Amino acid sequence: MTRLFNEPDAFADEMIAGFVAANRRYVRSVPGGVVRSTRSPQGQVAVVIGGGSGHYPAFGGLVGQGLAHGAAMGNLFASPATQQVHSVARAAQHGAGVLLSYGNYAGDVLNFDAAQEQLRAEGIPCETVTVTDDISSAPVAERHRRRGIAGDLTVFRAAAAAAEAGHDLADVARVARLANERTRSFGVAFTGCTLPGAVAPLFTVPEGRMAVGLGIHGEPGIDETDIPTADELAERLVGDLLADAELPDGVDTPRGARVVPILNGLGALKYEELFVVYRRVAELLEAAGVEVVDPHVGEYCTSFDMAGCSLTLFWLDDELAELWETPVDTPAYRRGSVVPAELDDSEADAPGSTDPATPAIPDATPDSRAAAATVLAALETVAATVDAHVETLGRMDALAGDGDHGIGMQRGSHAAVTAAREAVEAGAGTGTTLARAGDGWSHRAGGTSGALWGLALREVGAALGDEAAPTRDAVAAGVTAADTGIRSYGKAEVGDKTMVDALVPFADALRREVGAGSRLADAWAAAASEASVAAAATADLLPRMGRARPHAEKSLGTPDPGAHSFALIVTAVGETLAAASAAPKGPSA
Repeated sequence: MTRLFNEPDAFADEMIAGFVAANRRYVRSVPGGVVRSTRSPQGQVAVVIGGGSGHYPAFGGLVGQGLAHGAAMGNLFASPATQQVHSVARAAQHGAGVLLSYGNYAGDVLNFDAAQEQLRAEGIPCETVTVTDDISSAPVAERHRRRGIAGDLTVFRAAAAAAEAGHDLADVARVARLANERTRSFGVAFTGCTLPGAVAPLFTVPEGRMAVGLGIHGEPGIDETDIPTADELAERLVGDLLADAELPDGVDTPRGARVVPILNGLGALKYEELFVVYRRVAELLEAAGVEVVDPHVGEYCTSFDMAGCSLTLFWLDDELAELWETPVDTPAYRRGSVVPAELDDSEADAPGSTDPATPAIPDATPDSRAAAATVLAALETVAATVDAHVETLGRMDALAGDGDHGIGMQRGSHAAVTAAREAVEAGAGTGTTLARAGDGWSHRAGGTSGALWGLALREVGAALGDEAAPTRDAVAAGVTAADTGIRSYGKAEVGDKTMVDALVPFADALRREVGAGSRLADAWAAAASEASVAAAATADLLPRMGRARPHAEKSLGTPDPGAHSFALIVTAVGETLAAASAAPKGPSA
């Protein structure tokens, strides 16, 4: 368990502050994460990495000469928000474009892709390479669906070496893709991990048993066995990674191939235990005729206090072997000897290096300001509802995902309330209040749910505006826009076992009821009822997207947590609307 913390919600921020204070020769803080504190050559491609906190040394610990130029650091086990990625990339870039690279998780993809769109719109060239090294998360035929675990290191390092060598953005991206195609990983765990303040681990492994093929966020494994001996574990890891189907293109047989093996501890295994396992790994690789290059044994991508390990095999070719020799000097990872770069004393002028000024509150009519108070009351109800169900949402998510849906929704909803309250106190109208709440939700929660709920609130806010009291038609139009935006952004459709399974029937029913002349409160209640039925029906579905997809059968019989939380929230908001419906300045009936 995690024993040392102050306020659990502040853990990630305080951790990052302490990390920067301890490593000023390498990194400096920018909104959303860290960038190098040393000078990088003008015209060098910037490699920007990132993901949720809780995996140190990934991701901030890999920022420095020869490796990443910046790292976007999200909340615990939650992808960084779009604003965070954008801020870090802006601060890290030096005129030759940005390569974004990160583990292939739904929330990261949503937020990094949105940041990439923003960067390109601003004239900053940007490319993305996701890491897909975990062989347990999808079959070979669907390698593009695999998630990234400790193989992040090989892709990041190869891409950064190409950038250091002066390659242009297209070639840096090509090298990163090549490194990813030649990286395979497989992991096991003996215990789960516990986030700060949590009363229980995200998942558990029965005493005397080992979870096989689990994810670094606590996603369930594909199998469970008795705990093996160290040698037996090494044989399982090497055997699965040397299977013919897992050999990358260009490697017909392990014999004579060059491999960088990385035995990665997930947080609680002692180095001595890892060395015992690696002893047998080395023997097995030698017996297979593999030429071992630069073996790594240690912690490179952890999961808080999880007791477990993973083995990564990085299959070198001539180009990758040469790039692998590039010296690296970062807070947590050093190879070779770099020529120390000067500290960057121009950080005050670096784009993204300071918090952007908060835009002034736009003018709003008295009716819109009055309705904004109802929005705030509704958001307070949302936060209270999430608080009441946070543990249930976490348990539902843990069946096939990583168990943090409740925590993420809690962070986001409370941040939305704080942002909305500040907006209302400053005289904001309905649209601005919702937009500020959406930004707060997405920034604080991160992850998939943060991105989607932030988008939803902003879309509804845009439809309502600040010029008049919201009408039922405007509310229905805003919800429809949120439905369209979420499906376009997240790529999910009805039947995928996601939040969309409840959102679509809710939006359809609200539009239908409003069109039939129902009062807003009545229309909303009817739509919320349909959303609840639809959410419950997801228990019969198998997930086709997100972290639950690799373990679809484990979620059968349990509703999707995203759909369930959506139904809970719109039901609670309906109660607020019903209470406000008689108020003279509430939303129009």
